[in-house]
Formats: sequence, C-alpha cells, structure tokens
Amino acid sequence: MVSADRLLAFAALSLLIIVVPGPSVLFVVGRALARGRRAALTTVAGNTLGSYVLVVAVALGVGAVVERSAVVFTVLKLAGAAYLVHLGVRAWRERRLPRAAFAGGAGSDEDRRRTFWEGFAVGVTNPKTIVFYAAVLPQFADRDRGGVAVQMLLLGLVFNVIALACDSVWGLLAATARDWFARSPRRLSAVGGAGAVAMIGLGVTVAVTGRKD
Repeated sequence: MVSADRLLAFAALSLLIIVVPGPSVLFVVGRALARGRRAALTTVAGNTLGSYVLVVAVALGVGAVVERSAVVFTVLKLAGAAYLVHLGVRAWRERRLPRAAFAGGAGSDEDRRRTFWEGFAVGVTNPKTIVFYAAVLPQFADRDRGGVAVQMLLLGLVFNVIALACDSVWGLLAATARDWFARSPRRLSAVGGAGAVAMIGLGVTVAVTGRKD
C-alpha cells in the first residue's frame, strides 16, 4: 500500500491542482447556470466516475498509449470537445423553456440518468486528465511495496474524492446565483444562455488546445 507520507503529499498536490478552476469546474458551472443545482451535482457525480475510469485505465497501462500516441490523444480530445459543444447547443435551445421546466433541474429519474451519463461522457473523454494521471500517479507509487496498480487506484480515488467535494461546491455556488435569476423569466433565460455559451466555449477551447505533435 501507499505510505502515509506519500498519500498526504499526493492529497496536498491534488488539492492545489483541483482548487484552481479548470475544464471540469467550468463544465459543472455551465450546467448549474443552465439547469440548476440538482443537475450540477448529478453532473459532478457522473464526471467524477468518468475521471476514475481513466485512473483504472492508467493503472492497467492504457494511459501510456494515450500519452505516447498523438493520434489517440487527438481523437479523444475532439470527441470530448464535440460532445461539450453539443451539450452547450442543446442548453442554448432550452434556455427559453417555461420556468417550471427549469425549476426541477434533473428532476425525473430519466433526466437524472441522462445528466449523470452526460457528465460521465465528458469525464471519460478528457485526454488531458488521463495524461495527467499517467504522468503523476506512478511518481507517488512506491514500487518497493509492490502492488503498484493498486497503489495508483488508491491515489486516483483520493484525487477524485477531493475533486468531487470541490466541484460540488462550485456547482452549488453557481446554482445559488442562478436561483436569484430564476425570479425573472428574462433573467433566467439570460443565465441559461450564459451557461450554454460557457459549455460551447469550453468545447472549442478543448478542441484547439493541447498537444499538436
């Protein structure tokens, strides 16, 4: 198993990385502004599960393929970017729905499942995350203790638990601001549009940044 000092060092590094808003935070904030608190938290849960799937992939050696292959990296990056843009366009089209449609966010079981798996899809198609895991997790695994894959799974779990907590806070803060806008249909439409634009902008940013080799 991972020694206590390595685990604490990794947790501290993870917190420093996570508290700075990144693509996951921007995505969650966009969903919170577009659809509200419940949708934001469901998105966080799905995104976190998708991210942990990448941890498993790295622990099993798949991460090395993505890290070394520009083609695989680019395919994943563009797939994730296209999906973000798709979600943003859909949120833009829904921004003028009656206020009652927004009040429940991800209200029905079907809505919650769809929102969860949308968050999962964004999390699992983020090539920068898998490259980060491939670069960092092995550095904190102690080969002398054996079970390196298990150690990386534990480290990845620590990272994602911290990310789950921090992203949830961001989502709740954004949803709270949205609640004020919800008092006016015009303001609610405006903030829903802002969330849609944020998701589309994030998708475009993901598509045009990153490795080009």
